[in-house]
Amino acid sequence: MEVKWDENVCSHAGVCVTTLPNVFKVEDGNFVIDQEAASEAEIRDVVSKCPSGALSIQG
Repeated sequence: MEVKWDENVCSHAGVCVTTLPNVFKVEDGNFVIDQEAASEAEIRDVVSKCPSGALSIQG
């Protein structure tokens, strides 16, 4: 599984960062996704709640 983020679609609602801050975070001004910081099920759940559809899962 690989989580993708489309910065051109992102509305910056913050659902991902608020729900799983150890996975979805901003470091040095860059959006970072650390898939090792939560279970696959938790990540899939947050991706499904992305209001803009900027987050997607491949694989």
